[in-house]
Amino acid sequence: MGFRASTIQLALASIFTATLPQLAVADQTDILTANNQIQLQAISTHVDYAEHDQFGILDSERGDVPGFGISYSAMWGNNYYLQLQYSRNNGDTRYVGQALIGGTGYGSVVDRSGATITDYSARLGRGFVLTDKVMLTPYGELGHHRWERGVNEGETYTHDYFGIGALAQYSPVPKLVLTANLLAGRTFNADIDVAGSAPYAFSASLGNADLYKAGIAADYAFTKNFHGTLGLDYTSFDYGDSAVSSGGFYEPDSRTRNTSISVGIGYAF
Repeated sequence: MGFRASTIQLALASIFTATLPQLAVADQTDILTANNQIQLQAISTHVDYAEHDQFGILDSERGDVPGFGISYSAMWGNNYYLQLQYSRNNGDTRYVGQALIGGTGYGSVVDRSGATITDYSARLGRGFVLTDKVMLTPYGELGHHRWERGVNEGETYTHDYFGIGALAQYSPVPKLVLTANLLAGRTFNADIDVAGSAPYAFSASLGNADLYKAGIAADYAFTKNFHGTLGLDYTSFDYGDSAVSSGGFYEPDSRTRNTSISVGIGYAF
């Protein structure tokens, strides 16, 4: 009888041991599926921009600018991770500034300003399974930002950036994946191009600075392949002032704080 009990216990232990890794993998399926998608997003970006000097704000732009985004993400092998992202926003902001001649300081000029914002980036990292419902994915990111500003005869700001970040993903219930994202980086190749005729037109390098990103998102699988997504992302960076142009003009220090809300659909593969 003892032999039979031992045999049964050994058999049950073998079945449990063989099944446990499969269950852990199965519980990670929702996260892995969320990380293997092509997505199309509708985006609204709230622009919060201000130029300043030692005396205070010189001018600012704020407003919600609509747009769209396309992204591709894949996780393969030992949870290696790749994401490619592109977005473009086009609309208007509220400009508050001051006249160059005869102005009475900040707020003496209020107008609408066109805004076109283009961003693209690439992430490469690797995911680590913390529990059967949680994955942490450290990554490196390289990206580009361009803002075509409609003030005066047009100003274009551009910069590249690099950063290190991490995705924390949690699947509390089947089909639902919650994601938190943090990134710290640095801008480089910051530049401004001011359109128009002399002496107002000029191009110059801007001071580079730290850049930060934070975001949260939810992904829900309505079917095996059809997913819906909702996200909130925040980006913060500064520009240092430029050199003075031959016409006596320069670009002052500025700060940018952009917040984006996105709603999307995705195809999981």
